Amino acid sequence: MATTIIQSFLQLKANLEITGLQQQMVSTRQQNVRDAVTTDLTVLDTFLTGSYRRSTMIAPLKDADIDVLVVLDASYFKQDGQAWLLDKVKTTLKKTYPSTPKISRNGQAVTITFTDFTVDVVPAFNRQGGGYLIADSVNARWIATDPKKHVDIWSAANATHQGNLVPLIKMLKGWNRQNGALLRSFHLETVILGILNNVTINDFSSGARFVFDKARQTVRNATYDPCGYGGNLADYLNTQQKINDVVSRLESAYNRAVEAESLDKLGKPSQAVDKWRLIFGDFFPAYG
Repeated sequence: MATTIIQSFLQLKANLEITGLQQQMVSTRQQNVRDAVTTDLTVLDTFLTGSYRRSTMIAPLKDADIDVLVVLDASYFKQDGQAWLLDKVKTTLKKTYPSTPKISRNGQAVTITFTDFTVDVVPAFNRQGGGYLIADSVNARWIATDPKKHVDIWSAANATHQGNLVPLIKMLKGWNRQNGALLRSFHLETVILGILNNVTINDFSSGARFVFDKARQTVRNATYDPCGYGGNLADYLNTQQKINDVVSRLESAYNRAVEAESLDKLGKPSQAVDKWRLIFGDFFPAYG
């Protein structure tokens, strides 16, 4: 039962968590997938990456993507071989999962769609100078990245915020999902990371309101990988209409957050909860 805004946000935090049983299932499944890639290919390393590894993945699990990076021997590298590489990985996975309904090649990964969640297998090569090169088959290019550094950066920032950054990121990803996932996950996380740099999170309600406020301008600008690799993470917002749509959703969320905080200060927590539920949807618990 939640009758205060503080309690409500703690319940919101819990509602976005993947359960222990689900984590065990993910652990087993992803390890099986990692083993499957080695059946035909020379693999130097495999590891979990993405939001699951950064601890920012949100429930429900059926809507989640588990990312596995597979570092391959350099002999598979071809300057123009992005699509070829993904097809090769796809063929290998089909040998282990012949009856899985859908194994598809996407822009940077081979996606295995299981009944309960999906696994994205991202083939990569060690990059001279550090990090990794991953295939972008849509634009026929290689993208430099370093997901291991991402984990370190996110973990250090979360520690700086006394453990409150990751839960707040999850809450804002919940808002994003409620609003049609207009922002890509890693872009949104990076925006939040930048906005909250050198800022103290006093509580989740003011933290959310602060991010909604600042993000209205931030999403209009280029956002870059904190590791220093790659191009603009916001390049998919490639029309003014797309940017305007995101800003409009952020504007609405910010205004509602301001109203919710005002109502709570006036001793009207139930009305404040109603406002927060307009922002976060059913992730946010009803009053009482």
